[in-house]
Amino acid sequence: MRCCKRGIVFLLLTGMALLMCACGKKESIKIASKPMTEQYILTEIIAQLIEEETDYEVEITKGIGGGTTNIHPALIKGEFDLYPEYTRTAWLNVLKKEEMEKEDTVLYDNLLTEYDQMGLTWTGLYGFSNTYGLAVRKETAEQYGLSTYSDLAKASSELIFGGNPDYIELETGYTRLCTAYNMQFKDTRQMEIALKYEALINGEVDVINAFTTDAQLAANDLVLLTDDGSFFETFMAGTVVRKDALEKYPELESVLEKLNGLITEEEMQQMNYEVEVGGKEDKEVARQFLESKGLLNG
Repeated sequence: MRCCKRGIVFLLLTGMALLMCACGKKESIKIASKPMTEQYILTEIIAQLIEEETDYEVEITKGIGGGTTNIHPALIKGEFDLYPEYTRTAWLNVLKKEEMEKEDTVLYDNLLTEYDQMGLTWTGLYGFSNTYGLAVRKETAEQYGLSTYSDLAKASSELIFGGNPDYIELETGYTRLCTAYNMQFKDTRQMEIALKYEALINGEVDVINAFTTDAQLAANDLVLLTDDGSFFETFMAGTVVRKDALEKYPELESVLEKLNGLITEEEMQQMNYEVEVGGKEDKEVARQFLESKGLLNG
């Protein structure tokens, strides 16, 4: 009988100990990403840095369809704790602002204020902008002396512009660009996004609209021209996080702040290239980047 009682007491104590452990253990930090290579790499950088610096466990959900449109509501509901976002995407798609604030610092301060009211915040910016740009072949740049949009405007009558239909037909896209810089191209050709770089490399067109961190820019002998008239607004990348997650995970904020100013446009472009063209895993590329910055032990 005594043995039986001792057994019951032992089981009760064991159960209580297990329950206490379970209660003390925090859930995994949940990170979301949009369905694009750049975001896969960024979420891996965030996750690996968190795991290196803390004892927190991390869970990444990659490639959420709809991007911001679906991730933001899920973040509000608490289904995710954080995700990489772009300042002007948040300004337009989350806050639904019709007027685009020109000054980056003013826009960022306004984002912080508006996001605070939603129980969210930004923990800084990574240092690069993924925005629109114009690319030409290196030989074309050398032939016409192109380094800026103003240079391109002077030679535009000799060149063919290629772009995806959405950009060409958008009133605030191609037409606005040509008006702003007084560009008058010899011809304009519409093509799908996936075919633009091939057409440029093959000489079917001379100029294309691009994104400044596109992998293809690093993969080929191309030149991304300087927007000397500041026509395209910057879309700075940074981390959006739930404020209650920062409270729940006290070490999280200081880890995320280590990403401030860490990644240049060229570095993000190169990482995208290594995955999309070089065939490396996004996890591997993220690890190598953090090691190169001395933030991860090899």
